[in-house]
Amino acid sequence: MRNLLLTLSYCGKNLHGWQIQDNALTVQEVFQNALYQIIHEQPDIKGCSRTDSGVHANMYCVSMKIAHPITEDHLMMALNRYLPDDVAVTDIRAVPDDFHARYSCKGKEYVYKVWNSRVRNPFLQDLALHYRYEMDIEAMHREAQAFVGAHDFTSFCTLDKREKGDFTRKVKYFNIKREGNLVTFTVAADGFLYNMVRIMVGTLLAMNNGRIPFGTLLQIIKGENRKLAGPTAPSCGLYLNKVFYE
Repeated sequence: MRNLLLTLSYCGKNLHGWQIQDNALTVQEVFQNALYQIIHEQPDIKGCSRTDSGVHANMYCVSMKIAHPITEDHLMMALNRYLPDDVAVTDIRAVPDDFHARYSCKGKEYVYKVWNSRVRNPFLQDLALHYRYEMDIEAMHREAQAFVGAHDFTSFCTLDKREKGDFTRKVKYFNIKREGNLVTFTVAADGFLYNMVRIMVGTLLAMNNGRIPFGTLLQIIKGENRKLAGPTAPSCGLYLNKVFYE
């Protein structure tokens, strides 16, 4: 029996997140179907996190234990043969028996992409948020530094049955950069709450629009009230970019 760590990359625009659902196609479902075609069994698969409908991943990690003798390289090639075009396995390696894709994770990095132009980019349809207004990148970047550190992020969480207990997370960095018309928001933390990154981005964009005053972000964090923050940005711009295990 081997414990394997698999790294996936996927475009989420036609998929409804990672986790199996009764009436919607998900990444886990297409992955499990492809795996069964190869090893003819269904091992217990552990995903590194949930992702919502329309969210993408440059690096999504899965762990599973299998007894099948197929090599890691042959398994990767076979999976990519059976997976749909919008999902790919980019790496497979053996890990210790006690490794768990979710519970062994030390942190994650997300990227949110905004196409900032009066004219939409047809090649980024459902892959970035189209935002037509001027963006004050420097002001938003300065404001976003209030996120850095350990805080209770209740104001930046959609409350449902997913979230219980301690809402404190430690943000390592939050950067905003422009390359031409493409603006990227990059944030890393030891963990994220439901919709946390999308609400962070939505709040910063609300500040850029003048709906929320600049200089109030720390007050919003300390308020621990979802109503104080801005709207939840659409899922199309969000990418799980890195998963940290060391």
